[in-house]
Amino acid sequence: MEKTDVVLIGAGIMSATLGALLRQVQPDWSITVFERLDAAAAESSDPWNNAGTGHSALCELNYTPRNADGSVEITKAVDINERFQVSRQFWSYAVESGILAEPSNFINPIPHVSFTHGADGVEYLRKRHAALAKHPLFEGMEFIDDAAEFSTRLPLMAKGRDFSEPVALNWTDYGTDIDFGELTKELLAYLGASGADIAFGHEVRNLTKQSDGSWLVKVRNTRTRQTRVINAKFVFVGAGGGALPLLQKAGIKEIAGFGGFPVSGLFLRCTNPDLIAQHEAKVYGQASVGAPPMSVPHLDTRVINGDRGLLFGPYAGWTPKFLKDGKYTDLFKSVKPNNLFSMLGVGVTEMGLVKYLVSELAKSQAGRVDAMDEFIPRADGKDWDLIIAGQRVQVIRRKGAGGVLELGTAVVAAEDGTIAGLLGASPGASTCVSAMMDVMKKCFPGEFGSWEPKLKEMVPSLGSRLSENQALYREVWDWSNKALRLESNTPTASGVASHALV
Repeated sequence: MEKTDVVLIGAGIMSATLGALLRQVQPDWSITVFERLDAAAAESSDPWNNAGTGHSALCELNYTPRNADGSVEITKAVDINERFQVSRQFWSYAVESGILAEPSNFINPIPHVSFTHGADGVEYLRKRHAALAKHPLFEGMEFIDDAAEFSTRLPLMAKGRDFSEPVALNWTDYGTDIDFGELTKELLAYLGASGADIAFGHEVRNLTKQSDGSWLVKVRNTRTRQTRVINAKFVFVGAGGGALPLLQKAGIKEIAGFGGFPVSGLFLRCTNPDLIAQHEAKVYGQASVGAPPMSVPHLDTRVINGDRGLLFGPYAGWTPKFLKDGKYTDLFKSVKPNNLFSMLGVGVTEMGLVKYLVSELAKSQAGRVDAMDEFIPRADGKDWDLIIAGQRVQVIRRKGAGGVLELGTAVVAAEDGTIAGLLGASPGASTCVSAMMDVMKKCFPGEFGSWEPKLKEMVPSLGSRLSENQALYREVWDWSNKALRLESNTPTASGVASHALV
């Protein structure tokens, strides 16, 4: 029987991040990574399997909901931005210390933009801007409702548009596009070079708790069908949609009541270089009436392998698979006595999601192109190809006698700290560092105190809220901008503007 200190299941951004953090604070620990596919970041972390948005709530309207009185709630937006700042700081440290290579390989400056139309939408963005722009973390956000300014900044979206209907933008210059696939590969390369054992084509089949608190991890080589059994002191399940079934197999009581609802992500990818050159922003709109938050449409500039690209979506597909390369029995096998009522409760309360999925599945390619009209008037289908992005398994959590569907990510850890996993989707990857530090704090309470000096070296704001310490925020922002080669991507108070329609 093989022995290791840490087993990381899944070679995506979460496992890669946790492995890199642990290697920095505990270099003497042995680390083993198992990935069922034959490459790193081949599921949700692949750059074409997600929109690559550095989720910091600059443009995502589902993080700034309207209250009953018409005001805009920004609490969630501030929290997500805080968490993204933690990621930026760690990536900056990793670049300076040689863990990561050239920053432009994985992060590039791209404006983040919120877009609405109609009088009600314009008023909402006006109030959203008023609530956010005065906040330190959103300094420099602009409110634009002038048609000429709209056309200057977003020529592709302006061409052929009828401006008799009012439009508005919340524009932030200092957003980012991130290739999480490249980031994952570089972190895993660092882990491998530092002595970690990384095994591709190895599927974890079972997890069994031992009397001494360790875990037996049963792994099958997908090519040879040979089985390995590894004894690990700590296990992290970062297997994307595959995390829920594995945590259920582990039998920890903390997973009781959790369920998952799989949704496939589909995007239209632009094939016309002229159109790609006309757009440089990540523009997020509002979900249709009755549609779930995960359906927010967006038109995204991408930078992958140094090349510009353009995506529009998402459109939803549906399959009971929990992974893009999963099994059709995944959803049904995940239904257990302890989560049955959670699953049934969501089925009753989320009729909007059901209707949305039915309408999405009924769309033809022409129908998908027509749906782009809100963003790109008179879009031509010949300029766009449909691509299937990664599977997303939305968290279903017990609530009362039933359950509720949650947007976001959830860390599930055993009480004794010997195993943990991550469930959910967006803003997941963007908040990977704070999520993995949460895992470390929950699972290694005895060691965490001794790790803090090193962790603060990597993330200087650790233990502080940047939203409450503007001087510290400016210090770490300037540092991370320099380290990540984003110096021109800086908010200034003079950038705050309100362009009135005249």
